[in-house]
Amino acid sequence: MEETKVMNRWLVVFGAILIQLCLGAIYAWPVFTPDLKGAGWTSLDTQIAFAVGLATFAIVMVWAGRRLNDWGPRKLAIIGGIVLGAGYVLTGLFGGTGFWAITVLIGLVGGAGIGLGYVVPIAVGMRWFPDKKGLITGLSVAGFGFGAMIWVKLAGEWGQLLDSIGLSNTFVVYGILFAVLVTVGGMWMVFPAEGWKPAGYTPPAPSSGKSNGAVAFTPRQMLETPQFYLIFLAFAISASAGLMAIGLMKLYPLEALTAAGMSEAEASACCGTAMGVFFALANGLGRILWGTMSDWMGRKRSIFIMSITQGALLIAFTYMAGNEYLLYLGSALIGFNYGGSFALFPTITADTFGTDTVGQNYPYVFLAYGVGGIAGPILGGVLGDMGNFPVAYTIIGIACIVAAGLIYLINPPKQSRLQPAPAE
Repeated sequence: MEETKVMNRWLVVFGAILIQLCLGAIYAWPVFTPDLKGAGWTSLDTQIAFAVGLATFAIVMVWAGRRLNDWGPRKLAIIGGIVLGAGYVLTGLFGGTGFWAITVLIGLVGGAGIGLGYVVPIAVGMRWFPDKKGLITGLSVAGFGFGAMIWVKLAGEWGQLLDSIGLSNTFVVYGILFAVLVTVGGMWMVFPAEGWKPAGYTPPAPSSGKSNGAVAFTPRQMLETPQFYLIFLAFAISASAGLMAIGLMKLYPLEALTAAGMSEAEASACCGTAMGVFFALANGLGRILWGTMSDWMGRKRSIFIMSITQGALLIAFTYMAGNEYLLYLGSALIGFNYGGSFALFPTITADTFGTDTVGQNYPYVFLAYGVGGIAGPILGGVLGDMGNFPVAYTIIGIACIVAAGLIYLINPPKQSRLQPAPAE
């Protein structure tokens, strides 16, 4: 395990954000879908490639969590950046529009790179900031949300890469940037020395049998608890909702706005702004603010409120998508709640099953994101091809309200489950 005794812990935050800005490139996918549909792809095709990337990301993250202590967080992060970059560069070199090339190279290879690197900033950040787990996890993953805005805008309005150099070359440029920036950020991904704690920090004593992150469930022990499955299901629903919204953020509002009388060019610009600015900014801010609020409001209550409001917003979005300003509002609020998931579910995992083992345990919880990455986009793609985008949003909105009920059933697991600890 890599350790350091003397380091400004805020450098970890800077490195984490730099890494996550690149890993968040997967959220820039909607900016490429119009070009791909122009090359003959269906709506379902675009969502299949997106879903493959999301599922691979989640599956590989489990393996990466097991390698975290053996390889060290710095090495794992840098390898992840190189793999992610290679997937995009090779896609560009192979032409940039072939369904199988993109599905394999951006979906499988790129998704694997994200999975290798994603858990590193979370696990490292919690070790350096046991006193601010919600805030620091929110900051660590905020770059993932903000990254979408950067890469969408560079491809479109800011850099006009798609217009000036084309889709294939845009993939190549992005791949090189991802590899370089993740490598730089990875240099600060090291654990503090054993027993280190911030000056003046005293870990809270457990009260009323509640876990405060001081316990240390192994993955096997965690998988034997009902709490894991409740957290998993709630996260799967939350992820399905947000990922469906991301995958359709160009296609559904474009259809709704043009049906309301807007020209296709104007509607396309509005959709780009909704995704690339409002959703992306709110996605990043939601990670920070929900994480901060959960430090004083509690994880369970925060997730309950977030899930209830997300369900209502998704149902209301069927009435908002055809109006420019309501589209911006809806995109921002959905993005804000969706981003909050990535601050709240790691911290509830740490609080419930242990901070020191969150790097090994959270990847199993994060498999829910892979489930959501398949279910949400495919649901949206299938119903979209049938002309039923509003039905998809209504179904997933109701599911979010169900998720709120699931999360409210969670109580701290019995610590007797820790004896004896199974061999891992």
